[in-house]
Amino acid sequence: MIDIGVMQGRMLLPFEGRFQAFPAKEWQEEFALAAKAGIACIEWIFEEAHADENPLRDGPGIARIKALCESSGVGVRSICADWFMTSPLLRRPESIERLEWLIDRGSELGVRYILLPFVDASSLTEQERVLLPNALARPLALAEAKGLELHLETDLDPDSLAALLERIVNPNLRVTYDIGNSAAFGYDPVQEFAVIGNRLGSVHVKDRKRGGGSVPLGEGDADLPLCFRLIRRAGAPEFLILQAARGQEGDEAAWIGSLRSRVETLYAEAAGTQ
Repeated sequence: MIDIGVMQGRMLLPFEGRFQAFPAKEWQEEFALAAKAGIACIEWIFEEAHADENPLRDGPGIARIKALCESSGVGVRSICADWFMTSPLLRRPESIERLEWLIDRGSELGVRYILLPFVDASSLTEQERVLLPNALARPLALAEAKGLELHLETDLDPDSLAALLERIVNPNLRVTYDIGNSAAFGYDPVQEFAVIGNRLGSVHVKDRKRGGGSVPLGEGDADLPLCFRLIRRAGAPEFLILQAARGQEGDEAAWIGSLRSRVETLYAEAAGTQ
């Protein structure tokens, strides 16, 4: 059985009305809720908003996270670096230094990887695709020394992603596959996995309509059984992260628990159809 994790904040009411955000006032409460829902880990969010309240900022804060992980049995194995959604990595001179700082923080916390989002406002331009390999050279070397990986989440079509990966051969650079985003862009998962191959690093599980937003699993255009078969064939990561549409407000923990159960079933069924 594969471990199922969840994006931070999804087991709480939307913080400041935002769909995805670091829940600065209630982040401690999510560990007990996750344990009750059978969730193995939380993907931590580091963003510009409320950065001074994020416990990743210093050693005592990281110690508080570790203590909650130990007491709840719910880990923090990854960081979603949403900082770079508002300060794109190649558009602000200080962003590379911020990434290196975050690698140090992630190493202290003991995460497996840091996810770098290049979607929406931070989507890579053609020029940035050329510049990215050189820009990531130093952070990748630091990440390797610290024992963690960098994962790219992009909105690139399979051909463009293939060209980018050919320019970055470092094995510590892997790909985050977002099931819902792929469906929304209208990409063919078979073509995508032909490119990703053994460089699959992590997975976000959600569903979207083509050209639309997130919807409950099974109500969008994602071919979930096919995607899980392809994920298994590629060498699945040790855990999957739920980033699915929210349910009814006030019932977040039960909703996430039901999604965990459904994803476990879909993933197990995929084993018999490879």
